[in-house]
Amino acid sequence: MEQLLKILEVFWIGIKSIISNPTILSLLLLALLMKLFYPKFRGFMGEFWVKLELNKLSKKEYIVLNDIMLENQNGTHQIDHLVISKYGIFVIEMKNYYGLIFGDEYKNNWTQHLGKKKYYFKNPIHQNYGHIKALEEILQLNNNVFIPIICFSNQAKMKVNSKSIVIQLDYLIQTIKKFYKIQLDMDINSIADKIKLLNITNKDQRRKHVSNIKAKIKADNQKADNMLCPKCGNQLVLKNGKYGTFVGCSNYPKCKYIKEN
Repeated sequence: MEQLLKILEVFWIGIKSIISNPTILSLLLLALLMKLFYPKFRGFMGEFWVKLELNKLSKKEYIVLNDIMLENQNGTHQIDHLVISKYGIFVIEMKNYYGLIFGDEYKNNWTQHLGKKKYYFKNPIHQNYGHIKALEEILQLNNNVFIPIICFSNQAKMKVNSKSIVIQLDYLIQTIKKFYKIQLDMDINSIADKIKLLNITNKDQRRKHVSNIKAKIKADNQKADNMLCPKCGNQLVLKNGKYGTFVGCSNYPKCKYIKEN
């Protein structure tokens, strides 16, 4: 008991010294705030830098729309950035990730490596495909006018096996300008106006969209744990591959789902 009281006494002396020193107290509070809000701050700054880059495009040739949420029969779709031009509609999925990124066009999840830690995230190519299908339906335009781009922050080093466009932010503008053949023989302002009109700005609906995504991820993980394919509902089975055994869909090659370890 006496030892515990001594520990508490030392602890209290330390607390009093921190409280009495405004500099130390300010630094501790700043460190705590950075820990709590760093992901949101990083996301905010990432979106800021993308907007700054897209602002370099000619206003006469390109219309830039940011943070668009549209709804179709399959639900809501949150699109990070749209660039509308006579050369096509660029659908940009922005990922403000850093570290080493491993990905494959056909895999359901990609990985972010931060030192010895590894984090999974949904394949952004698949995400963007869903956005484009929604835009096709809503705008009644052919698939060939849409140009999907996956853009990572400049702090990310990517090892991605894909035919789709996956780039760092520094290459975004030059990638857009590589497309110079006219694809849209219509007023691009009318397209932009229609998207603006259908854009969901209601905060409750946007929160619901995030909740639905989290619920779907949880449900998909539960299906996979029960050896059911989240994509098509068929059984998952153990298979032998080039790099060892893995769990994949029994409906291959129609379904290429692979369960992540």
